[in-house]
Amino acid sequence: MLKKRDLHDSHILYELMQHPDVFPFVRQKCTSYEEFLFMTKQTLESEERGELISRTILDEWGVPIGTINLFDIEDNAGFLGTWLGKPYHGKGYNSPAKDAFFQELFYTMEIETIFMRIRKVNIRSLKAAEKLPYAVKANETRKTIYEQLNANGDIYDLYEIPKDLYTLHIMRNGSQQNEASHLLEA
Repeated sequence: MLKKRDLHDSHILYELMQHPDVFPFVRQKCTSYEEFLFMTKQTLESEERGELISRTILDEWGVPIGTINLFDIEDNAGFLGTWLGKPYHGKGYNSPAKDAFFQELFYTMEIETIFMRIRKVNIRSLKAAEKLPYAVKANETRKTIYEQLNANGDIYDLYEIPKDLYTLHIMRNGSQQNEASHLLEA
């Protein structure tokens, strides 16, 4: 479902990003294909330097449908940025992509905290964040970060996904699935 970013997927990703329901919420906005290629090259170089982690989200046939990223990595923490092309909204791709990415970040890349800054007008993303049982609204608990994000006005809500809370969620779900399968076998 995820793969490292590469230039070969740029054309389809650029086209998906241009949709008016997607473009306003993309962090790395590009207004031309050439600019998108340049930005993708910069992303690849930034990942090599450890400044970010970026993956392409694929559908079940291996077709690129969006990206998921961890930006501004510092002190084993960073900010999540993800987008899916409009044709893939509401089709169940967001949650598995996040799960795969979080598994990689927490258990392979030594990330301890994932932050999500979500525009208060982005109702779709706010609802998605509220559904995550391991995400905590952090406007009050991470006041300094929240105030930095909103230095130019009340624009963002801040959410935090700590590794320990995510791990607890995984452990609970795993044990529930094991219990359910044990009952089916009896």
